[in-house]
Amino acid sequence: MVRKTREEAEKTRKQIVDAARAVFHRCGVSRSTLEKIAQEAGVTRGAVYWHFKDKAELFFAVREDIFVPLLERTDSILFSEAYGDPLDAIQASLQEFFRVLDDCAVVREVFEIMILRCEYVQEFAGVQEEVNRPAIDFLAKIERMYVRAAERRTLRAGLDPFAAARDTWAFTSGLLHLALECRLEENLATNIGQMIVSHMALRRA
Repeated sequence: MVRKTREEAEKTRKQIVDAARAVFHRCGVSRSTLEKIAQEAGVTRGAVYWHFKDKAELFFAVREDIFVPLLERTDSILFSEAYGDPLDAIQASLQEFFRVLDDCAVVREVFEIMILRCEYVQEFAGVQEEVNRPAIDFLAKIERMYVRAAERRTLRAGLDPFAAARDTWAFTSGLLHLALECRLEENLATNIGQMIVSHMALRRA
């Protein structure tokens, strides 16, 4: 009985998170209310409050729902021993990230919410540091890989690994905004893949 109750609670929580993602994406975060989310989920507002103390906590639950598995996936490539050259690992990890972004509508929706449909003001003014944490973590990860590339002499001579990491960090951020804001053409994923290859080629010894 306890297990069934726990499973039901988890099912309700997932309904609320899925509903919040849909409402945030459709209305924008600032115009979304817990009442709208409850209606979308088919639950009471009290049920929403039972699982989440406020809209900000629900916002982060929507993010973590896709960020955790996505980061596990890209990190497993980035730190894989299968790549003798750390630059190959960076390239493969970036390509996988954008492939998932292109293939998975839910992942794309969440990134559109985070970047295009949320104003970090009023009740969200204090959450931006936490929102930016994955990007800061990403920079630290690729710095490690560029340092390894320098040690293995696969990084172009004279190129500072930390400067190279920041350049790739800025490049990836720009590419992400481009992919979300400008759908460009149907073969966007192919174009992005080649752009990543070209970017990394400039860093190779």
